[in-house]
Amino acid sequence: MSIELLQTIVQFILFVVRIYSIGMIIYIFMSWIPGARESIVGQYMAKLFEPYLAIFRRFIPPLGGMLDLSPIVAFIVLNLFSRGIVAIYYFIVNQFY
Repeated sequence: MSIELLQTIVQFILFVVRIYSIGMIIYIFMSWIPGARESIVGQYMAKLFEPYLAIFRRFIPPLGGMLDLSPIVAFIVLNLFSRGIVAIYYFIVNQFY
């Protein structure tokens, strides 16, 4: 596998994670707009983001029944995933190229 192909794969993964993060921000802000999550777009976005957010909601209950901190942890995990991909890329490049 050439270095250019590996770099392209890493850039694509980082792009997908960035787009997913932006979509998750939009989905979270939709909760502030009455009826937005019940719209067709909101239902589609729920299918994309709720499975990921549900992982964190199992371990992090809402504070006072109102404030959900699980999206913050979800963003931190996505950020750590991106950094891990970059670290693995640099490790491979330094070891084999």
